[in-house]
Amino acid sequence: MALGDNPDREGLRETPERVARMYEEVFEGMNYTNHEIAQMFCKTFEEEKDVFQGKNDMVVVRDIEIFSYCEHHIALMYDMKVTVAYIPNKKVIGLSKIARVAEMVGKRLQLQERIGTDIAEIMEEITGSGDIAVLIEGSHSCMTARGIKNTNAKTYTTTLRGRFESEPELYLRIK
Repeated sequence: MALGDNPDREGLRETPERVARMYEEVFEGMNYTNHEIAQMFCKTFEEEKDVFQGKNDMVVVRDIEIFSYCEHHIALMYDMKVTVAYIPNKKVIGLSKIARVAEMVGKRLQLQERIGTDIAEIMEEITGSGDIAVLIEGSHSCMTARGIKNTNAKTYTTTLRGRFESEPELYLRIK
């Protein structure tokens, strides 16, 4: 009605129900704390003796594609590519679980900056490693579809923990 359309016309009659179902799906991550997400995806393997012997050995998963919704504009989403890296501490997480963690964290109303912090916190809990890096490249509809309408603008955030923060050469290896 506020848009000047007839809410009783065929194409709009069931729209409120469809939108409610969509919100349940795309905001699923809001139902869980970081700790609960860590528990959901806590599939780890003890390191074998001949794996990850060096102090700079690491696991890096690049280009995990996720999307989220801006907490300032709700209806406008943003697409992101996430890179997660960690230095194992006696156990490794199943690789698909890293992508699942990123995806579930993305299913919240939030800022891109918070996504990196939440992923790092969850990864630390699951792996027991304090050496975590999360790099995110985002394309925000807030900038591309409205306002300035700059379709090429990208936002980059970096969340560094432990040795990734104190030893810049490690960060440069994943960048």
